[in-house]
Amino acid sequence: MGATPLTTPPQTTTGGTGAESESRNRSGGVQSLDRAFALLEIMADAGGEISLSQLAGSSGLPLPTIHRIIRTLLGNGYVRQLPSRRYALGPRLIGLGESASRMLGTWARPHLAQLVDELGETANLAMLDGDKVVYVAQVPSPHAMRMFTEVGRRVLPHSAGVGKALLAQLPEAEALATVRRTGMPAATDRTITTPEAFAAELARIRERGYAIDDGEQEIGVRCLAVPVLGGPAMMAVSISGPESRMNWEFVDRAAPIVQRAAVSLAGDLNHQN
Repeated sequence: MGATPLTTPPQTTTGGTGAESESRNRSGGVQSLDRAFALLEIMADAGGEISLSQLAGSSGLPLPTIHRIIRTLLGNGYVRQLPSRRYALGPRLIGLGESASRMLGTWARPHLAQLVDELGETANLAMLDGDKVVYVAQVPSPHAMRMFTEVGRRVLPHSAGVGKALLAQLPEAEALATVRRTGMPAATDRTITTPEAFAAELARIRERGYAIDDGEQEIGVRCLAVPVLGGPAMMAVSISGPESRMNWEFVDRAAPIVQRAAVSLAGDLNHQN
């Protein structure tokens, strides 16, 4: 997520009432937090590490201000300095991310459960984690024969319905750069294995509003995935089941239901946020 250029805070003058002073201090504190979070997001967008000059160019902040913020983040473990003198996201963010992921699963579960009630197939929520897809929540189908993906599992995006729905949210050049970095191995004989064919698939997904994994990750399994647009992070929600139950008539009926669930989930997460 990009950050807009930030202006320097107004200079505090002496005098004034206690309430005015408290207001100025509170405003300055919030602005410092805004700037710190903006720098962390810029680092994340850059792949996790960045130089000070790149931070300055992306944030619009002067270097002395960036130095002060980075020193604080370094001291608390949220940023670390590499031998190259570049800065990277720090290890303390891992624990925060894991806790946030668990909360995301908690908030998403009622929406996934509603999908299972309506459609009878396993419902999943996934996000991009670097260049891979990570499953962050699941509600299983009540059928004896059902799909199961362990929460926390990471998969390549090109062969998974949720992966394709996630990459379809990116500019095409960025999406194709992702699959070129990961490679496009064939999990089955249906897997898309070239960037050119994948670009055409992304165009179809953007046009119809959902992605299909038609036995591309696992033979006999079909997945319908929808991007969660307008949420606080890039996510995709899906249902998956055996082809014998998830035939194309079922997919046509299920697509608008999953799309409504994605809209509802985005609204709920924004409210929580």
